[in-house]
Amino acid sequence: MGKIAGPIIISCWITFVAYWFISAFTQKATAERQSLLSALAHRIPVGLGWFLLAFPRLGPPWNRALIPHAEWLLAMGTATCVFGLYVTLWARWTLAGNWSSDVTFKRSHELVKTGPYRFVRHPIYTGLLVMGLGTAIDIGQLRGAVGLVVVSIGFWIKLKQEERLMLRHFPDQYPAYQKEVKALVPFVI
Repeated sequence: MGKIAGPIIISCWITFVAYWFISAFTQKATAERQSLLSALAHRIPVGLGWFLLAFPRLGPPWNRALIPHAEWLLAMGTATCVFGLYVTLWARWTLAGNWSSDVTFKRSHELVKTGPYRFVRHPIYTGLLVMGLGTAIDIGQLRGAVGLVVVSIGFWIKLKQEERLMLRHFPDQYPAYQKEVKALVPFVI
């Protein structure tokens, strides 16, 4: 990580974790929760991917340079991470008490389609993946690229689990929302 870029990116991740921890106390009561096996299906790849992104002391081949450490690339990676943090915080704020780290359905659950949910159905994952991209650019190593791909796979699995839950509980509203708004990247995916 660069001299300035690294601390800013680390600060972004600390801000994310702190906000998530504090805001977890404002969740609505859970009405339905996924099974442990179902949770492991996405938690294992997400955890492995974050491990690759977070631990700099991995040896060959993980430390192989893919991106040169040019100042403009470090600045781009940092700006990307900061933007991703903004998206995650905005999405978490908008989701409010409906949020959970697990695939759950809350009591009095609402289908949120405002804020960043107007642009993508899963903006928290979008923001986290953008933060991961910025971090991977800053790292510039194979471990960052592989970590980002593995996290993406884990989020895709979780996204599909959430979509099945939402379709079951909002059988009239959610299919229309799926047709109107892409899952992760506006107008693309």
